[in-house]
Amino acid sequence: MRWIVGNGDLPPQARLEVLEQMGVPHAIFGRLGGASQPPFDSLNTGHTVGDAPEAVAANMARICRALGVSPEDLVTARLVHGTRVAVVGPQDRGRVVPATDALVTVSPEVVLFLRFADCVPLFLFDTRTGAVGLGHAGWKGTIEGIAAAMVEAMREAFGSRPEEMVGAIGPAIGPCCYEVGPDVEALVRQGLSPMAGEVLQSRNGRVHFDLWEANRRQWLAAGVGQVEVSGVCTACRRDLFFSHRGDGGRTGRFGVAIRTPGPAPL
Repeated sequence: MRWIVGNGDLPPQARLEVLEQMGVPHAIFGRLGGASQPPFDSLNTGHTVGDAPEAVAANMARICRALGVSPEDLVTARLVHGTRVAVVGPQDRGRVVPATDALVTVSPEVVLFLRFADCVPLFLFDTRTGAVGLGHAGWKGTIEGIAAAMVEAMREAFGSRPEEMVGAIGPAIGPCCYEVGPDVEALVRQGLSPMAGEVLQSRNGRVHFDLWEANRRQWLAAGVGQVEVSGVCTACRRDLFFSHRGDGGRTGRFGVAIRTPGPAPL
Protein backbone atom coordinates (compact mmCIF):
# COMPACT_ATOMS: atom_id res chain seq x y z
CA MET A 1 0.00 0.00 0.00
CA ARG A 2 1.40 3.37 -1.03
CA TRP A 3 0.53 6.75 0.52
CA ILE A 4 0.24 9.96 -1.46
CA VAL A 5 0.71 13.13 0.58
CA GLY A 6 -1.96 15.75 0.01
CA ASN A 7 -1.19 19.30 -1.07
CA GLY A 8 -2.72 22.27 0.73
CA ASP A 9 -5.95 21.15 2.38
CA LEU A 10 -6.12 17.93 0.35
CA PRO A 11 -5.93 14.89 2.63
CA PRO A 12 -3.41 12.08 2.18
CA GLN A 13 -4.67 8.99 0.42
CA ALA A 14 -3.41 5.45 -0.04
CA ARG A 15 -3.30 3.21 -3.09
CA LEU A 16 -3.27 -0.58 -3.35
CA GLU A 17 -0.43 -1.70 -5.59
CA VAL A 18 -2.34 -4.35 -7.51
CA LEU A 19 -5.06 -1.88 -8.53
CA GLU A 20 -2.62 0.93 -9.18
CA GLN A 21 -0.60 -1.28 -11.53
CA MET A 22 -3.76 -1.98 -13.51
CA GLY A 23 -4.71 1.67 -13.78
CA VAL A 24 -7.83 1.39 -11.61
CA PRO A 25 -8.71 4.79 -10.06
CA HIS A 26 -9.19 4.26 -6.34
CA ALA A 27 -8.32 5.84 -3.00
CA ILE A 28 -8.24 4.96 0.67
CA PHE A 29 -8.55 8.00 2.91
CA GLY A 30 -7.38 7.45 6.47
CA ARG A 31 -8.16 9.64 9.44
CA LEU A 32 -5.68 12.42 8.64
CA GLY A 33 -6.22 15.76 6.93
CA GLY A 34 -9.74 16.63 8.01
CA ALA A 35 -11.71 19.16 10.03
CA SER A 36 -13.33 16.99 12.72
CA GLN A 37 -12.51 17.30 16.42
CA PRO A 38 -11.74 14.38 18.79
CA PRO A 39 -12.80 11.63 18.98
CA PHE A 40 -13.57 11.96 15.26
CA ASP A 41 -10.25 13.54 14.37
CA SER A 42 -9.93 14.33 11.76
CA LEU A 43 -11.13 13.12 8.33
CA ASN A 44 -14.36 11.52 9.52
CA THR A 45 -16.83 10.72 6.73
CA GLY A 46 -19.54 9.18 8.91
CA HIS A 47 -22.77 11.16 9.24
CA THR A 48 -24.25 8.97 11.98
CA VAL A 49 -21.47 8.73 14.56
CA GLY A 50 -22.15 11.98 16.43
CA ASP A 51 -19.73 14.29 14.63
CA ALA A 52 -20.66 17.87 13.75
CA PRO A 53 -22.46 17.87 10.36
CA GLU A 54 -20.49 20.87 9.14
CA ALA A 55 -17.20 19.06 9.86
CA VAL A 56 -18.32 15.98 7.95
CA ALA A 57 -19.41 18.16 5.04
CA ALA A 58 -16.02 19.89 5.02
CA ASN A 59 -14.27 16.52 5.08
CA MET A 60 -16.31 15.21 2.17
CA ALA A 61 -15.58 18.37 0.20
CA ARG A 62 -11.86 17.83 0.74
CA ILE A 63 -12.14 14.20 -0.36
CA CYS A 64 -14.02 15.16 -3.51
CA ARG A 65 -11.38 17.75 -4.37
CA ALA A 66 -8.68 15.15 -3.84
CA LEU A 67 -10.53 12.77 -6.17
CA GLY A 68 -11.19 15.50 -8.72
CA VAL A 69 -14.94 14.88 -8.67
CA SER A 70 -18.08 16.61 -7.44
CA PRO A 71 -20.15 15.25 -4.53
CA GLU A 72 -22.89 14.45 -7.04
CA ASP A 73 -20.58 11.92 -8.72
CA LEU A 74 -20.49 9.73 -5.62
CA VAL A 75 -22.75 6.75 -5.07
CA THR A 76 -22.72 5.41 -1.54
CA ALA A 77 -24.83 3.10 0.60
CA ARG A 78 -26.48 2.86 3.98
CA LEU A 79 -24.57 -0.08 5.41
CA VAL A 80 -26.46 -2.76 7.33
CA HIS A 81 -23.91 -5.59 7.66
CA GLY A 82 -25.74 -7.70 5.10
CA THR A 83 -25.00 -9.17 1.69
CA ARG A 84 -27.11 -7.07 -0.67
CA VAL A 85 -25.21 -5.89 -3.74
CA ALA A 86 -26.62 -2.97 -5.76
CA VAL A 87 -25.86 -2.46 -9.45
CA VAL A 88 -25.57 1.29 -10.01
CA GLY A 89 -25.12 3.61 -12.97
CA PRO A 90 -25.33 7.29 -14.00
CA GLN A 91 -28.94 7.50 -12.82
CA ASP A 92 -27.70 6.86 -9.26
CA ARG A 93 -25.20 9.73 -9.08
CA GLY A 94 -25.45 11.44 -5.71
CA ARG A 95 -27.56 8.65 -4.26
CA VAL A 96 -27.35 6.82 -0.94
CA VAL A 97 -28.55 3.30 -1.71
CA PRO A 98 -30.55 1.94 1.25
CA ALA A 99 -29.82 -1.32 3.07
CA THR A 100 -26.82 -2.27 0.94
CA ASP A 101 -23.25 -3.35 1.70
CA ALA A 102 -21.74 -3.55 -1.78
CA LEU A 103 -21.96 -1.53 -4.98
CA VAL A 104 -20.93 -2.56 -8.50
CA THR A 105 -20.83 -0.53 -11.70
CA VAL A 106 -19.46 -0.43 -15.21
CA SER A 107 -20.18 3.28 -15.59
CA PRO A 108 -17.23 5.73 -15.55
CA GLU A 109 -19.64 8.53 -14.60
CA VAL A 110 -19.96 7.33 -11.02
CA VAL A 111 -17.55 6.92 -8.12
CA LEU A 112 -18.34 4.19 -5.60
CA PHE A 113 -17.77 5.39 -2.03
CA LEU A 114 -18.15 3.54 1.28
CA ARG A 115 -17.16 4.17 4.91
CA PHE A 116 -15.18 1.92 7.27
CA ALA A 117 -13.78 1.58 10.80
CA ASP A 118 -12.49 -2.05 11.08
CA CYS A 119 -14.77 -3.81 8.58
CA VAL A 120 -13.14 -5.09 5.41
CA PRO A 121 -13.06 -2.94 2.24
CA LEU A 122 -13.50 -5.31 -0.70
CA PHE A 123 -12.29 -3.98 -4.06
CA LEU A 124 -13.19 -5.99 -7.17
CA PHE A 125 -12.09 -5.25 -10.73
CA ASP A 126 -13.00 -6.99 -13.99
CA THR A 127 -9.97 -6.68 -16.25
CA ARG A 128 -12.02 -7.26 -19.40
CA THR A 129 -15.15 -5.12 -19.02
CA GLY A 130 -13.69 -2.55 -16.62
CA ALA A 131 -16.49 -3.16 -14.11
CA VAL A 132 -15.64 -2.43 -10.49
CA GLY A 133 -17.15 -3.29 -7.14
CA LEU A 134 -16.74 -2.01 -3.60
CA GLY A 135 -17.96 -4.02 -0.64
CA HIS A 136 -18.16 -3.70 3.15
CA ALA A 137 -17.60 -6.96 5.06
CA GLY A 138 -17.93 -7.19 8.82
CA TRP A 139 -18.12 -10.50 10.61
CA LYS A 140 -21.76 -11.01 9.66
CA GLY A 141 -21.35 -10.13 5.98
CA THR A 142 -18.23 -12.27 5.81
CA ILE A 143 -20.00 -15.29 7.25
CA GLU A 144 -22.97 -14.78 4.92
CA GLY A 145 -20.73 -14.48 1.85
CA ILE A 146 -20.78 -10.90 0.61
CA ALA A 147 -17.47 -11.43 -1.23
CA ALA A 148 -18.98 -14.18 -3.36
CA ALA A 149 -22.19 -12.17 -3.79
CA MET A 150 -20.17 -9.37 -5.40
CA VAL A 151 -18.69 -11.79 -7.93
CA GLU A 152 -22.13 -13.15 -8.79
CA ALA A 153 -23.63 -9.66 -9.14
CA MET A 154 -20.92 -8.61 -11.60
CA ARG A 155 -21.31 -11.85 -13.53
CA GLU A 156 -25.06 -11.35 -13.88
CA ALA A 157 -24.98 -7.60 -14.57
CA PHE A 158 -21.94 -7.27 -16.81
CA GLY A 159 -21.10 -10.76 -18.03
CA SER A 160 -17.94 -10.70 -15.93
CA ARG A 161 -15.92 -13.89 -15.68
CA PRO A 162 -14.46 -14.62 -12.24
CA GLU A 163 -11.14 -15.77 -13.66
CA GLU A 164 -10.68 -12.32 -15.23
CA MET A 165 -11.35 -10.50 -11.95
CA VAL A 166 -8.86 -9.08 -9.49
CA GLY A 167 -9.81 -8.73 -5.83
CA ALA A 168 -8.06 -6.54 -3.27
CA ILE A 169 -8.65 -6.44 0.47
CA GLY A 170 -8.01 -3.05 2.02
CA PRO A 171 -7.10 -1.99 5.57
CA ALA A 172 -9.30 -3.67 8.18
CA ILE A 173 -8.98 -5.11 11.64
CA GLY A 174 -6.55 -8.01 11.48
CA PRO A 175 -6.45 -11.42 13.15
CA CYS A 176 -3.95 -9.94 15.59
CA CYS A 177 -6.66 -7.75 17.14
CA TYR A 178 -10.06 -9.19 16.22
CA GLU A 179 -11.06 -11.23 19.24
CA VAL A 180 -14.58 -12.73 19.10
CA GLY A 181 -16.84 -14.30 21.67
CA PRO A 182 -18.45 -17.75 21.73
CA ASP A 183 -21.56 -16.62 19.81
CA VAL A 184 -19.60 -15.31 16.81
CA GLU A 185 -17.22 -18.26 16.96
CA ALA A 186 -20.18 -20.65 16.72
CA LEU A 187 -21.60 -18.75 13.75
CA VAL A 188 -18.23 -18.87 11.98
CA ARG A 189 -17.96 -22.61 12.55
CA GLN A 190 -21.48 -23.08 11.21
CA GLY A 191 -21.39 -20.66 8.28
CA LEU A 192 -17.79 -21.11 7.20
CA SER A 193 -17.35 -24.74 8.19
CA PRO A 194 -14.94 -25.74 5.37
CA MET A 195 -12.48 -23.01 6.37
CA ALA A 196 -13.31 -22.41 10.03
CA GLY A 197 -10.13 -24.09 11.19
CA GLU A 198 -8.07 -21.70 9.07
CA VAL A 199 -9.83 -18.44 9.92
CA LEU A 200 -10.32 -18.98 13.65
CA GLN A 201 -7.14 -18.74 15.69
CA SER A 202 -6.46 -19.32 19.37
CA ARG A 203 -4.30 -16.63 20.95
CA ASN A 204 -3.58 -16.69 24.68
CA GLY A 205 -6.71 -18.73 25.28
CA ARG A 206 -8.94 -16.40 23.27
CA VAL A 207 -10.42 -16.86 19.80
CA HIS A 208 -9.55 -14.46 16.99
CA PHE A 209 -11.33 -14.29 13.61
CA ASP A 210 -9.26 -13.62 10.47
CA LEU A 211 -11.59 -11.54 8.31
CA TRP A 212 -8.86 -11.00 5.71
CA GLU A 213 -8.33 -14.70 5.11
CA ALA A 214 -12.04 -15.58 5.19
CA ASN A 215 -12.82 -13.10 2.41
CA ARG A 216 -9.71 -14.05 0.43
CA ARG A 217 -10.72 -17.72 0.50
CA GLN A 218 -14.29 -16.93 -0.51
CA TRP A 219 -13.09 -15.02 -3.55
CA LEU A 220 -10.75 -17.82 -4.56
CA ALA A 221 -13.55 -20.36 -4.10
CA ALA A 222 -15.73 -18.19 -6.38
CA GLY A 223 -13.04 -18.40 -9.05
CA VAL A 224 -11.51 -14.92 -8.78
CA GLY A 225 -8.24 -15.05 -10.68
CA GLN A 226 -6.10 -12.93 -8.37
CA VAL A 227 -6.61 -11.76 -4.79
CA GLU A 228 -4.27 -9.45 -2.89
CA VAL A 229 -4.44 -8.53 0.81
CA SER A 230 -3.11 -5.21 2.08
CA GLY A 231 -2.25 -6.72 5.45
CA VAL A 232 -2.82 -3.41 7.25
CA CYS A 233 -4.66 -3.70 10.58
CA THR A 234 -6.80 -0.69 11.43
CA ALA A 235 -6.70 -1.45 15.15
CA CYS A 236 -2.89 -1.55 15.11
CA ARG A 237 -2.64 1.61 13.01
CA ARG A 238 -5.04 3.93 14.80
CA ASP A 239 -2.62 6.72 13.96
CA LEU A 240 -3.73 6.33 10.33
CA PHE A 241 -7.24 4.83 10.47
CA PHE A 242 -10.39 4.89 12.54
CA SER A 243 -10.94 1.65 14.45
CA HIS A 244 -14.25 0.89 16.14
CA ARG A 245 -12.64 -1.81 18.26
CA GLY A 246 -9.39 0.02 18.93
CA ASP A 247 -11.01 3.36 19.70
CA GLY A 248 -13.56 1.92 22.10
CA GLY A 249 -16.61 2.29 19.86
CA ARG A 250 -16.74 6.09 19.64
CA THR A 251 -14.83 7.08 16.55
CA GLY A 252 -15.14 8.19 12.95
CA ARG A 253 -15.29 6.39 9.61
CA PHE A 254 -12.67 6.57 6.89
CA GLY A 255 -13.67 6.78 3.26
CA VAL A 256 -12.83 4.45 0.38
CA ALA A 257 -13.50 5.10 -3.31
CA ILE A 258 -13.17 3.34 -6.67
CA ARG A 259 -14.28 3.98 -10.24
CA THR A 260 -13.93 2.09 -13.49
CA PRO A 261 -11.00 2.84 -15.80
CA GLY A 262 -13.16 1.72 -18.73
CA PRO A 263 -13.07 -1.53 -20.71
CA ALA A 264 -9.81 -3.12 -21.78
CA PRO A 265 -8.81 -2.49 -25.40
CA LEU A 266 -9.74 -5.25 -27.82
